[in-house]
Amino acid sequence: FSVGPDGLVVSAPKWTPLYQIDAALAEKSDWILRKLVDIRERHDRLEDQRIEWRDGARLLFLGEPVQLVLDPSHAFAAVGAELRPSSGPGGSCLHLALAQGAAPAQIRDAVQAWLMRQAKTLFEQRLNHFAPQLQVQWRKLTLSSAGTRWGSARLDGGIRLHWRLIHFRPAVIDYVVVHELAHLREMNHSPRFWETVGEVMPDYAQRRKALRQAPGLRIGAQAVGH
Repeated sequence: FSVGPDGLVVSAPKWTPLYQIDAALAEKSDWILRKLVDIRERHDRLEDQRIEWRDGARLLFLGEPVQLVLDPSHAFAAVGAELRPSSGPGGSCLHLALAQGAAPAQIRDAVQAWLMRQAKTLFEQRLNHFAPQLQVQWRKLTLSSAGTRWGSARLDGGIRLHWRLIHFRPAVIDYVVVHELAHLREMNHSPRFWETVGEVMPDYAQRRKALRQAPGLRIGAQAVGH
């Protein structure tokens, strides 16, 4: 059984009698319904998070709302974009060195390039912070845009983290960082693995719950890379 955005897919060998498939469906009906509801809820959350790439659009950065501002003045200390305090009550504005008539694709690319730069800097800082606590050494960070994983670890010390984690609160980002570093000691999800995570993050379960409410991705270990 495979449950996805398009519904339920049932695969079976050609010689399997139809009554056996019907019986298996009946036996797994509760699981199938739960998965269908879960997929629908994740799809709805994903739709809610879609951004209309224009001046004034809002997105999350480190769990806080940020408003996009097209600013053709180009007077930025940083390349292409700069985060500034909002002139209104609370929040921040991401000023982009783009003309008011910029196409949505231009705005999207400029924002994502800025987010990826912030992600790489922050992820490296957090890896360096937690690695000594776990007594491991990471060797290479790769930003990922894979559609199935928030992160993964390899036996050779390579760490892959999805750049979209930068939308989350720092506490959630730290959970994924610790999770992947812990895989450098335990390349599995055994009780010993979770004990390792708990050594430096006793409240990991609450952070994990917040991450699992996001649509579609997961985290894990890889014995070899692909």
